Amino acid sequence: MDDTYKTIENTSQGIYKEKGSKFISYAIPVGSQGEAKERLEDIRKQHHNARHHCFAWAIGKERDDYRVNDDGEPSGTAGKPIFGQILSFDITNVLIVVVRYFGGTKLGTGGLITAYKSAAADALNNAKIITRTIRNAYRIHFDYPAMNDVMRVLKENDIQQIDRRFELDCTIDFSVRKNDTDKILSVFQSLDSIKIEHLYTI
Repeated sequence: MDDTYKTIENTSQGIYKEKGSKFISYAIPVGSQGEAKERLEDIRKQHHNARHHCFAWAIGKERDDYRVNDDGEPSGTAGKPIFGQILSFDITNVLIVVVRYFGGTKLGTGGLITAYKSAAADALNNAKIITRTIRNAYRIHFDYPAMNDVMRVLKENDIQQIDRRFELDCTIDFSVRKNDTDKILSVFQSLDSIKIEHLYTI
């Protein structure tokens, strides 16, 4: 099973203009719902006098955590077209906000859908899309006599260490690719007097 996903490297911007209305778009990499809400609030403050701040976000490899919001525009004319571009570019862990400054002329349902879709697409076209690997982070607890065995496993498997503390007992935090997780855990579990706890998935 593939343990990679596509996202954007940095925040990017786009714009779409129609009949005096200006649609300014932001594509922002995010890692959690909380971070998405914070970045959305930042944009709202930055454009506090805009009429609408419509958005969509998707988080997780399968985009299980997602949200769309029309922010006062007619239902289905803003959030869904923005989310459609996230799907079209096949990315995740991203928030797209489109800020509308009303130009005095109504665009109609079709015009709004085109505007929000085009603004979102412009921001993503200006973004650098990258591939990331899903990794699991663990903490291993062991006593000093097991040090050589633990270090040998880390070295032989080229495991990325995050943090380590050698005090009364020893702990090492490390991360492994999701696809390699079962193999690495079984090697560690074959060693004596070792405890492993899962920390997080990134």
